[in-house]
Amino acid sequence: MERNIKCKPTNLCMIIFMLCLSVRFVEYFLIETDKTAIGENVFHKVIGIIFLALALKKINLTWRDIGFQRNSFVSGILKGLLLGSVCFAVSFGLELAILALQGNSAHLEIYISSFSLTGSQINHTDFVFFLLCVLFNVINVWMEEGVFRGLFLKTLSETKSFMKANYIAAFLFGVWHIVMPIRSYINSEMSFVAMLLMGIGYMILAGIMGIKWGLLYRMTGNLWAGLGDHLFNNTVAANMLHVVSITGADELQIVRILAAQIISFVFVLMVYYYKNRNGN
Repeated sequence: MERNIKCKPTNLCMIIFMLCLSVRFVEYFLIETDKTAIGENVFHKVIGIIFLALALKKINLTWRDIGFQRNSFVSGILKGLLLGSVCFAVSFGLELAILALQGNSAHLEIYISSFSLTGSQINHTDFVFFLLCVLFNVINVWMEEGVFRGLFLKTLSETKSFMKANYIAAFLFGVWHIVMPIRSYINSEMSFVAMLLMGIGYMILAGIMGIKWGLLYRMTGNLWAGLGDHLFNNTVAANMLHVVSITGADELQIVRILAAQIISFVFVLMVYYYKNRNGN
């Protein structure tokens, strides 16, 4: 397919990344949509999808070209949701076990909260909030998977090996997430040292997730499995299903997410190298 790329793939990715990151900073620090009735910073994700659509048009690519094929939608999403549900079942069990060993009785509750590095703060049980949570997170994962895995891996792989392209995309995905600890520090929700530690940890976690979803993209040829796993992480594990103990809610949420992501990362990595070794 002949394309009209007026700048190098790396430059194109950096331009799109910086545009999206700039809008993300504006929403997190100025608009603060998550502190309104919407309860989610979704505006910059919508803008990101628009940037992605414009970039695809500019370089003569379609949504299908970057992994949004229709024919594998259902099976891919189901595989991703299955991966997420199994791994988080283990991590939720681990979290409950840790709390039990500490003598802190805990149980699971279902309600909608906004994800926070310092703990869940909003509690909604009305159906409309569950619907909005799913809708907003579909927009969220569509933008992030489309940009970081679809566009970035597609274009970077033209001049680099897949693994190098995947590492670059995963690194940018990690940088993408440092906005949250920075805002927590500015809002006096954590100290400067805590911000640094959380920022580094969050970059590593997001980077691991990015590498894993990139490998899924490589193995399946589409974005659906990674998108399904990403969606489960954002909706069920971070916003819907909560561990409530006598001392609070979701005190070990980061540990829960980290455990699930490490388990799923190791599994996907093993499958990826097994397939490569057997020439599949």
